[in-house]
Amino acid sequence: MSGLLERFRAHAATAELFPEPGLALLAVSGGPDSVALLDLCIAARDELALDVVVGHVDHGIHPASADVARDVAALAERFGVPCRIRTLQLGPSATETLARRERYRVLGEMRRDLGARYLVTAHHADDEVETVLYRLLRGSGVAGLAGIPATARGGLVRPLLPFTRRELEAWVRARALPAHLDPANVDPRHDRSWLRARLLPEIRDRFADVDRRILETAADASRHRRAWSALLDELPGLVLARGAGAIEVARGPLRRYHKALSEALLRTAAREVGCRLGRRRCERLLRFSLEGQSGQAVPLGEGWCAEIVFDRIRLRRTRGAEAPPSPAVVTGEEGALQFGAWEFRWRHELAGTVQRAGDVTWVRAEPLGIRALVAGDRFTPLGGVGRRKVRRLLMEARVPLAERRGYPLLVTGDEVLWAPGVCRSNAAVPVPGERSLRIEARPPGAGRGNPPREGGY
Repeated sequence: MSGLLERFRAHAATAELFPEPGLALLAVSGGPDSVALLDLCIAARDELALDVVVGHVDHGIHPASADVARDVAALAERFGVPCRIRTLQLGPSATETLARRERYRVLGEMRRDLGARYLVTAHHADDEVETVLYRLLRGSGVAGLAGIPATARGGLVRPLLPFTRRELEAWVRARALPAHLDPANVDPRHDRSWLRARLLPEIRDRFADVDRRILETAADASRHRRAWSALLDELPGLVLARGAGAIEVARGPLRRYHKALSEALLRTAAREVGCRLGRRRCERLLRFSLEGQSGQAVPLGEGWCAEIVFDRIRLRRTRGAEAPPSPAVVTGEEGALQFGAWEFRWRHELAGTVQRAGDVTWVRAEPLGIRALVAGDRFTPLGGVGRRKVRRLLMEARVPLAERRGYPLLVTGDEVLWAPGVCRSNAAVPVPGERSLRIEARPPGAGRGNPPREGGY
């Protein structure tokens, strides 16, 4: 059985599943697959440079779920790692879809609260077979047949995809580890459970080696997905901006391309930020992209909408009347803070040449803070004359209307000094070489390797 551990180590290294050291939150349900995940990660944590925390969600669906939670906590204690448990009250009538959505919501909250770099789940090869077949039965397109990705947004990592359920159960038995078999996994009332317990055994009896064939289909579909994603980067005039839960696409190229190509590119761009577009929704989106007027918006369902922003089509999560982030204080010789989807970093150093626009500036003023736009905000732009409305400057910089209300501004007292990426005021500007505070603003999406902009747009 030691071969499984060596394969696990080799797979994690070869696939670069954990590219940086950090804290890993392991989602442990108490079943054999997640118990095996915990044991393997503990055994390999030194090579992977991981600190491990167990996360367990008690859905409150089955009467024995509290006992399972206690067993998971005891197992974590046995391994000498911290354990976080959250209890829900979904009730026995909860669907598998609701349970899954709530589980991921809670695990995401745990990860953020802990500051964990990774959220690790125990999906394995059998799960991928079931997922591909389930999506096919529900009429998924080619992209949906790509199966389960090994990594995903939010630090999600699935290191057990090359391993079968049988292998993992055998590992747990050989290691004499306690594991709980969830009765919901074989309850035919749930679609996935019916597929697992009833349909797949029938298919396997009829078609030899069907699991391998389904996994090969998933791998082929995954290559198609990656090819379309790569094409977005090969068309630099198409995707104009990627951000946290939003992407902007130029409307001009969509008018020139063949309709089928434009639809495929829109679906790919939407998928980049987590928006899934079926054929009908994509056709409707393309029609809106070509015919809509700037300022118009249409809902896409599932918490997404599309809006026309001048010569661009923008897909974003809908936030309704969500309040802007609370004001934050910039203090100390060096530091960092998060303001909504923006990240700010600062340090004292000798000033460079302050530019009117860009994502970096230097300031000689204190105290400093970051807050959202307030009605009536004005300042005199660097190198300009007269006081301008900040709201107007944001509009001229083509900041989408939905983002203006929460756009971050650097202030000292009531005076606005800087709208990052848009305009610097003429106040508190140090001369080059003067010791001052260098502030870098990283907008949503800057993590894709884009350097900070110290000059104009």
